Amino acid sequence: MNIAKLLTPKCDVVYINAEDTIKAGMQKLRSCGYSSIPVISKDGTYAGSVSEGDFLWYITDSNGKDLSVSALWDRPVSEAVNPGRNTPVSITASAYEVAQKALGQNFIPVIDDRGAFVGIVTRKTLIGYLLSHPADI
Repeated sequence: MNIAKLLTPKCDVVYINAEDTIKAGMQKLRSCGYSSIPVISKDGTYAGSVSEGDFLWYITDSNGKDLSVSALWDRPVSEAVNPGRNTPVSITASAYEVAQKALGQNFIPVIDDRGAFVGIVTRKTLIGYLLSHPADI
């Protein structure tokens, strides 16, 4: 299986730039209704993902630094990103590797050989494909 067939391309993915503010990130999460979205660095590489919980922990942990909530709103998303969640696969990854990732992630970020973010494979898309192509399981 070529995972490019399952790819939701970057242009169709809800993501946030690492330089955007915490406030913008929280607003984007709220407006799209997802619990987690990819974070993309200025150079186009995948920086990790950020969730509602990541923002909450960031704000909670930052209170010890005597920063007001309004000051935290203006901090960059890169400070709250969780690089260990939703780890990416290469565009050349095997079906098995993608399926393994899907066990613990709602979406699997896909990167090219330069590390640039090219899109995601959702668990729903992967399961739908595998159900319609049982020989690939």
